[in-house]
Amino acid sequence: MNKRIIIAASIFGMIAVILGAFGAHTLKGRLSSSELEVWKTAVDYHFYHTFALLFLSTFSKKNSRAINLSAWFFTIGIVLFSGSLYLISTKEILNISQISIIGPITPIGGLFFIMGWVSLLVATLKNK
Repeated sequence: MNKRIIIAASIFGMIAVILGAFGAHTLKGRLSSSELEVWKTAVDYHFYHTFALLFLSTFSKKNSRAINLSAWFFTIGIVLFSGSLYLISTKEILNISQISIIGPITPIGGLFFIMGWVSLLVATLKNK
């Protein structure tokens, strides 16, 4: 098992639970239903890729390069994709509605997720 990946997944998992609960309990009365849906999407993808990181930690050391690359892609994807959605959904509360760069970051994060899954596929195909 890859200890570094498990540590990252543990931290991301903890943050996802905190942000999920924060959205459900604290933001529920402060955000519109569409903003809450964006927040929920951020939490969902945050969790999906946290679980993917945990799965990566089970691979053998033989595939460490492709697996580590996949882990990095998932990590960057969580930060960019989910992070930008967290900011987009709360931009009025945070008073950052004038910042237009946040929106284009979301698909870049999605691209990192895709690259992570491709790296996992490559690692799997290379595994004998």
